[in-house]
Amino acid sequence: MARNDNQTVPTGAAVDAFLDAVEHPVRQADARAVCALMQDVSGCAPRMWGPSIVGFGQYHYRYDSGREGDFMRIGFSPRKANLVLYIMPGFEGEDELMAALGKHKIGKSCLYINKLSDVDPGVLRSLCEKAWATMAERYPDDAGRD
Repeated sequence: MARNDNQTVPTGAAVDAFLDAVEHPVRQADARAVCALMQDVSGCAPRMWGPSIVGFGQYHYRYDSGREGDFMRIGFSPRKANLVLYIMPGFEGEDELMAALGKHKIGKSCLYINKLSDVDPGVLRSLCEKAWATMAERYPDDAGRD
């Protein structure tokens, strides 16, 4: 079977050092808040995935093509332009939550937020909780714990 040559893999880098290096003070504070939220939701310690993503938990995927690999269950990256949350199940069927969230943009599995004060924290928590639960349903053989 073909293994994934995914470049986004767990590293030994320190999450705190990465967050300390976030230059913009609001972005840094938001990143720390999201880190605490995702750690609480997942029950997992934060872990660096590649040079710029903080991830929680892990799962093993295998596509029909034979490609397979490991990836985080949820995570985030405090980029210069915005805070990106990786909600791996995506947002299909989450219209009500997304409408209540506040100012944001989405990609397939990415939630883009300018600053946390733009969104409802309870709705954001619900999205993370639902994502974590969905990943547990889809990948029951993976405990999700590091």
